[in-house]
Amino acid sequence: MQRFAWFYVGYLVAVILFGAWVRITGAGAGCGDHWPMCNGEVVPQAPGAKTIIEFTHRVTSGLCGVLGLGLLGWVWRRQGRSRALYAALASFFFLLVEGFIGAVLVKKQLVVDDASVSRALVISIHLANTLLLTATAAATAWWSGPAGSRAGSRLGFRWLGAALGVLILTNITGAITALGDTLFPVPPTVGAGLFARIREDLSAGQHFLVQLRIVHPLVAAGTALFLLGVFAALRRQRSTQSLMQGRLLAWTAGVVLLQVSLGLLNIALAAPGWMQIVHLLVSQGIWILTAIAWLNTWPAPHGQRT
Repeated sequence: MQRFAWFYVGYLVAVILFGAWVRITGAGAGCGDHWPMCNGEVVPQAPGAKTIIEFTHRVTSGLCGVLGLGLLGWVWRRQGRSRALYAALASFFFLLVEGFIGAVLVKKQLVVDDASVSRALVISIHLANTLLLTATAAATAWWSGPAGSRAGSRLGFRWLGAALGVLILTNITGAITALGDTLFPVPPTVGAGLFARIREDLSAGQHFLVQLRIVHPLVAAGTALFLLGVFAALRRQRSTQSLMQGRLLAWTAGVVLLQVSLGLLNIALAAPGWMQIVHLLVSQGIWILTAIAWLNTWPAPHGQRT
């Protein structure tokens, strides 16, 4: 069961990346403003490339529901009332919310070239819900297997919980920046040209998505320093340390450093589509690893099954 649960987590991440590809290719209106139908049809006839991309994304998203429901039933049958079951229930709830938000984006036509405040707000909510979805799915997988070692530290629980909150904020600013990079692309620039572009982006006449482009790199840099500081502090605390927890924190710190390098490269290359996908993939990795490290500090209630 645990292997299937981790497969489900991986599948969710793949669908999330596919959703980003839909935005990058401008295929969000490939099925018109119809939902759940595609251009008024269950299966589109003679579809164009963008319709194929959007319809495929809807099919793969729908399969998430089937897998999520199957996992929920499996956990209920094998473990009954347990933390894994509650996590699976939460994951399925967030999956339903994810579908609702997707429907809002389509029905309100907050896709393709729409650069409104409404779209920025909805995608921010969408991203936050996506993170909660993957975190609860990871919790289901973590708790559906044999109990791992737990640091059981209030300090670790609090600081890693704060790290998750900071990561949500960082990912939201990243989603807004990615939207701006998609709608208002710029040529690659480095050195003095990069600073000139930043000054131009901040000028009064620019669209708000362009003006906000500088926010994510600054927030991300602060987040990286915060995360590395938290991980280093917790690894030095013997009361919060275990072999598994130490490895989790070390791996996550390494992925954070990788993400910083990718972020700098992303800026230098002016955020090409493929780079946005890689950047998003690594951000999901950081989120899931941090969530697991946090779960590993969550002591099991006395007498509760795991």
